Amino acid sequence: MQTFISLAQIDETARRIKQQISVQPIVGIILGSGLNGLADSVQGAVHIPYSDLPNFPVSTVHGHVGRFVIGHLEDKPVLVMQGRIHYYEGYTMGQVTLPVRVMQRLGIENLIVTNAAGGVNSDFVPGDIMLITDQLNLMGMSGLNPLMGPNLDEIGPRFPDMSQPYDRTYFEYAREVARESNLILREGVYAGLSGPSFESPADLRFLRLAGADAVGMSTVPEVIIARHGNMRVLGLSGISNKANLDGSTITTHEEVIEAGKVITPKVEKIVRGVLRRL
Repeated sequence: MQTFISLAQIDETARRIKQQISVQPIVGIILGSGLNGLADSVQGAVHIPYSDLPNFPVSTVHGHVGRFVIGHLEDKPVLVMQGRIHYYEGYTMGQVTLPVRVMQRLGIENLIVTNAAGGVNSDFVPGDIMLITDQLNLMGMSGLNPLMGPNLDEIGPRFPDMSQPYDRTYFEYAREVARESNLILREGVYAGLSGPSFESPADLRFLRLAGADAVGMSTVPEVIIARHGNMRVLGLSGISNKANLDGSTITTHEEVIEAGKVITPKVEKIVRGVLRRL
């Protein structure tokens, strides 16, 4: 398996997408588990299955359709990932983050990333939406940073700053939308783990002590790559289950998908409101 993705491969994928679309997307949107519904609202949509693209990994997880949807949302040209790629599926970090690299080569400068996450903060309940204000790169700390390997100098620096992984202006947009829509918008730190096993009670207690408010198996590598290319990022977590700090409950993927039915309309309101403000 190829460890690193070259600029030539990224550009080959981007060219294939360009050949099939007539709009220039300005916002990329990544939809997490159970959140596919937003893509169905895209107007004038062109659908491109990941399997039709060269060099591109295919999503294998239930709840992830596995295609790009390109069109307009709130009159803004968007490229939506209806389903993402995860490291635990057996792909390399280069493959997991290839979609964001392709967005960068398509000229997209804004990224909205969503996920389904476990609520580590005891105040959070399933169905809540959390604005991601910072992240814990636990995958990267253990040697799985997506920027390892040859640096793509054409896109960004060897040692990119990560002091503000998420855009503070977008924080304000999301807060405004939540107030206008009478939505409770939680805020906090998202911890990214590799998965696919859910966390043990000891894992969760450790994460809480480390300052995490929510935990999931995605997002962090994508945001690192986005910031490497100077994209502005908004992150939203849908809290799909409550942290099992004492081992008294069992967490399932079906539970995550079911929670998405409650979470999706809330995420859609915030995403649409932010798009209107861009």
